[in-house]
Amino acid sequence: MRELEGKIALVAGATRAAGRAMAVELGRAGATVYATGRTTRDHVSEVGRATETIEETAELVTEAGGTGIAVPTDHLEPEQVRALTERIDREQGRLDILANDLWGGDRFVQWGKKMWEHDLEDGLRVLRLGVESHIVTNRYALPLLIRRRGGLLVEVTDGTEEYNQRYREPFYYDLAKYAPLRMIRGLAGELDEYGVTAVCLTPGWLRSEAMLDTHFKVTEENWRAGCEQNPHFAISESPVYVGRALAALASDPDRGRFHGSSLSSGGLAQVYGFTDTDGSQPDAWRYIEEVEQAGKPADTTGYR
Repeated sequence: MRELEGKIALVAGATRAAGRAMAVELGRAGATVYATGRTTRDHVSEVGRATETIEETAELVTEAGGTGIAVPTDHLEPEQVRALTERIDREQGRLDILANDLWGGDRFVQWGKKMWEHDLEDGLRVLRLGVESHIVTNRYALPLLIRRRGGLLVEVTDGTEEYNQRYREPFYYDLAKYAPLRMIRGLAGELDEYGVTAVCLTPGWLRSEAMLDTHFKVTEENWRAGCEQNPHFAISESPVYVGRALAALASDPDRGRFHGSSLSSGGLAQVYGFTDTDGSQPDAWRYIEEVEQAGKPADTTGYR
């Protein structure tokens, strides 16, 4: 099925993890995908991972059946983002899907620190990477997205609106991950008259490359070995799951019913019927609240 044939997408922050999977799954559905990020085969960003590049992401999009176009972009540099959107306009004349998955702030988060103990410069860097980059991107990409009715804006964050009512310490991380939810609240109203659907989307416990090889010292093939360190890791999901969530949403002609909503990969799986790569449908946020935070023994029965 190539429901997105002829559609033009921009996945901002497509170097790795959820962003890469979103780009690939949009390509699998037939879309032309502009994949942006800071790590290329010639340059490694401050994230410090040379193993994933935007060129590789674009190649994976094309291998999946779409058209992948890599554009090195620092989304904190307005002129680079302006040039990016002008290029998309010049080459395609339209933008149908904007997925804003910019982050890269984990290395600056000082877990367990009070607000006044956290290094200020690092904290402000977290906010620049997780909030300002999204603002800059929307500023330049939305005028192209609203040119045609039926566009889709997706702000990617960590946590549903319901879950993020609780404090996601530390202070700077909490602000960075709640901000996209608030952005969609405001932008949904501003985009109403243009027929654009605006939503916030979160994966569950994501098995990103860094989560696998840095935190748990496992691979995607043997990821369940990580449950020996933390048994609740059993609810985790591959990046493909949220990629499939975005592709399903983008392919739904009735997606406007979600306008202004906070969505999750697990929640959309229940709506559209897609699965993770192992055939399961993990519902991480419900599990985290009802099992992990409730202090119950790890048991994914009924949650995947």
